[in-house]
Amino acid sequence: MEIAPHVHSVQLLGASAFLIAEERLTLIDAGLAGSRPLLLRYLRQIGRSIDELDRIICTHGHPDHVGGVRELLDEDRIEVFVHPADLEGVSLTLREALAAPQGGTRLGHLLQYVTPHPGAAAPLRDGDVLPVLGGLEVIHTPGHTPGSVCLYARGPRILFTGDVLQVRFGKLAFASPIFSHDHAQARASVQRLTHLDVDIIAFSHYRPMREGASTALAGLARQAATGRSG
Repeated sequence: MEIAPHVHSVQLLGASAFLIAEERLTLIDAGLAGSRPLLLRYLRQIGRSIDELDRIICTHGHPDHVGGVRELLDEDRIEVFVHPADLEGVSLTLREALAAPQGGTRLGHLLQYVTPHPGAAAPLRDGDVLPVLGGLEVIHTPGHTPGSVCLYARGPRILFTGDVLQVRFGKLAFASPIFSHDHAQARASVQRLTHLDVDIIAFSHYRPMREGASTALAGLARQAATGRSG
C-alpha cells in the first residue's frame, strides 16, 4: 500500500515494513525471519526487484523488526543500519538477558536475546541524515529499547516511529509498557519529537495516522512532560 509518493507500507511477518521506492530501494525494518517471500511478492506487484535494494534501516532490535534482515542480504552491497545500543542488545547471553539491569524489564531483554543478529551493521546515531526521501533524519528515542530510533522525512513530513508510539482506542499513545525496556524513558523520549511538523505518522503495527498528526504528537509530548498517563 502506497501511503505517500514513493513510500509503501508492506505487511511482513509480525510487523509492517516501509519500502522507499526511489531510483534505488530502501527498507525500514524487515519483519520476522521468514518475511522475504512477502517482500518479494510486493516488489513484483510494483514492478521492482530485490536487486535494487541498497539499504535496510532497523528502528530497533526486536525480532519483528530485525529478524528478517539476514535472509535479505544476498549481496555485500546492501547496507544495514542499527543503533549501536541495540546491536549490543542482540548480542546478550541468556544469563545477561535474565539479569535485566536496573530500570529495564526482563521481557524486553529476553526479546533482544531471541532476536537474530543482523550481522555487520553500520551505526545509526542521533542526528544522522540518510540519503532517503531528500534527507531522513535519525532521532534517538530510547526506552522501548535502548537503541530505538524514529526516522523523520522533512520533505514529505513523514515520521516513522517503529514501536516508540502506538495507537490505543483510536488515539496516539506511548510505547507498550509490557514490551518496553524502560517505559518511563520511552515516555520521556516522546518529547524529542514535539518540534516536528508531521503530516503522517507511520507505525509498525497500526494504520498510518494522517488527520491531526502534529497536534496528537504535541499533546502526547505534553503528557510526557507532566507525567500524565496516555
